[in-house]
Amino acid sequence: MVVGLFGTLVPIVPGLALIWGLAVLYGFLIGEFGSIGIAVIVFETLVVIVSVVKGLVVPKKASDAYGTSGAAQLAALIGAIIGFFAIPVVGLPIGALAGVFTVEWMKHRTAGAAWQATKGMLVGFGLNGLIDFALGWVMIGAWAIWAATVVL
Repeated sequence: MVVGLFGTLVPIVPGLALIWGLAVLYGFLIGEFGSIGIAVIVFETLVVIVSVVKGLVVPKKASDAYGTSGAAQLAALIGAIIGFFAIPVVGLPIGALAGVFTVEWMKHRTAGAAWQATKGMLVGFGLNGLIDFALGWVMIGAWAIWAATVVL
């Protein structure tokens, strides 16, 4: 779960999904979910769903606040997908940022304007990671409560 928590800040592993999966695995390993375990799994499933939606909304809002165009945001999505496959581990954010910078530079023909729009995407990614980090701690706390009720 600590690796999952690390994954919320560094896109190496799918952080919250890993924490969720390990909580489910825990239930199977102990051979009992019980009412508390089921409640924890339902809660953590909802947290993961909320995180996915938030992962789309937060970067977009931050990008909008910095004046990033819709075309650049689309380029960020395409760049993220290409980057994910082209450069394992760190390609997703590099591709996204390269997409934003390239489109905004082509639009404004100045590095300053392109960088301003790219900062919006960076802020969005940063906020998104910090929120996921906090959600990861909440998920681990919920699992810990469940584990404590099984042990005690």
